[in-house]
Amino acid sequence: MKLKQIVVSIENAPGRLLEVTSALGQAGINLRALNLVDTGAFGQLRLLVSNVAKARRILMEMAIPAFVNEVVAAEIEDKPGSLAKILQPLKEANVQVVFTYAYSGFSQDNAVMIFRFSDNDRAVEVLQANGVKLLDADSFGILENENG
Repeated sequence: MKLKQIVVSIENAPGRLLEVTSALGQAGINLRALNLVDTGAFGQLRLLVSNVAKARRILMEMAIPAFVNEVVAAEIEDKPGSLAKILQPLKEANVQVVFTYAYSGFSQDNAVMIFRFSDNDRAVEVLQANGVKLLDADSFGILENENG
């Protein structure tokens, strides 16, 4: 129930995000979710893409170091208190949220929270034990290798 996410550092300069997203788009890679965080002279770009290995290869060919890590996507009700409800059992299990970002394209009534935890495996266990629906790569239309 974990997803592969690409992470790159890009300069905070006009057109840099355009360069990255254009190259991926021209290669036929669809962006499923994106998060860009300012860290000073650089931004940290996190991407869920339709083809992880191909996207990483393209970025590396552009001399943009790209690494892959794992995240967990949880579908929650889009109403007040839903996020707190799933965070409580994680706190009780001593699992820390390292970062999170939201995606709202799945349904009208639900949102998707994408997480990196201090222990993704333990987080998956806790969330599943508490009835939280976790999404897999197929749910996002993500291929983890270039050939499918």
